[in-house]
Amino acid sequence: MKKDILGSLAWAAAMILSALAASYGRAQGYIDQETVLRVVAMNGLYIAYLGNSIPKKVAPSVHAQKVNRFAGWVLVISGLIYAGFWALAPLDLAMTIGTGAVAVGAILTLGYCLGLRSQTRAGA
Repeated sequence: MKKDILGSLAWAAAMILSALAASYGRAQGYIDQETVLRVVAMNGLYIAYLGNSIPKKVAPSVHAQKVNRFAGWVLVISGLIYAGFWALAPLDLAMTIGTGAVAVGAILTLGYCLGLRSQTRAGA
């Protein structure tokens, strides 16, 4: 548990430091505003990292393992879509598609959880 919290704090610090470094680079004239937005938006890689680590967590039941696997796949895919669009697409499209991909991933995961819960209750 303590290891998970420390790892999450380290990732949060890295995300904040990268945003601050990009802001500083912008203020000094080294990079432009669009680059700052793209650097900050690379948080999609963090989402993909989290998605990769979720299925490896110990789950108390078979259903929890199913949810972990599904959530892991969805987060990896949506995080990579988010990062890819922010890295390569025009900013308007990146905002729409990238953010939409993460939102759809969260909705799919919630829907999967609720569906699995209703199946379990119906079978019990």
